[in-house]
Amino acid sequence: MSLRRFIVCGPLLALFSAGCSTIYYTAWEQLGKEKRDLLRDNVEAVHKDQEEVSEQFEDALTRIKELYGFDGGDLEDRYDALKRDYDRSVEAADELRARIVRVNSIAEDLFAEWETELGSISDPNLRQRSRGKLDETKDRFRRMSDSLAKSERTMDPVLQKFEDQVLFLKHNLNAQAVGGLEIEVQDIEREVGRLIDDLKVSIRRSDEFIRTLPE
Repeated sequence: MSLRRFIVCGPLLALFSAGCSTIYYTAWEQLGKEKRDLLRDNVEAVHKDQEEVSEQFEDALTRIKELYGFDGGDLEDRYDALKRDYDRSVEAADELRARIVRVNSIAEDLFAEWETELGSISDPNLRQRSRGKLDETKDRFRRMSDSLAKSERTMDPVLQKFEDQVLFLKHNLNAQAVGGLEIEVQDIEREVGRLIDDLKVSIRRSDEFIRTLPE
């Protein structure tokens, strides 16, 4: 994020996090952004966060597999590198979770506003068409939200297994102990593969939803 964008967005995100949604939306409206624009921006950010999570988890898995193939060197250095990868994975997962919460909240507020505004459309035909667009958008959002929730749930067991590896290595900094991790590493590899598959589905759903939003 550029410094200029951080200066503009930082305080607004703080308002959102503090639950001052009315002030948050009013401030963005003064900058020319409606709720639909904010939803689009945050769904696009979720897409990027998911890609970052996928890359970070793959990096951590690679580090663990390198440990399993340990053939000499400083195990302390290997542990430090794995711990850094684990910490980055936790950070990336937390950022994704926070972004998902924001997306769901903005969508809920947008749909509530849309529903209220339908009552102000006097032309029955236009009101029906707008209602149809609302229903379509809500349905696509639900599919995206469900896939986001699934990928979010999949992160937890992977992070737990990563933490297990980090703690085990912390307590057993010797080549013999590391050499006995083959079964655990294979299990983690399957879990990471499942997570990446879920993230790919969720990213596709995000793209589909973004295309339904007006520019």
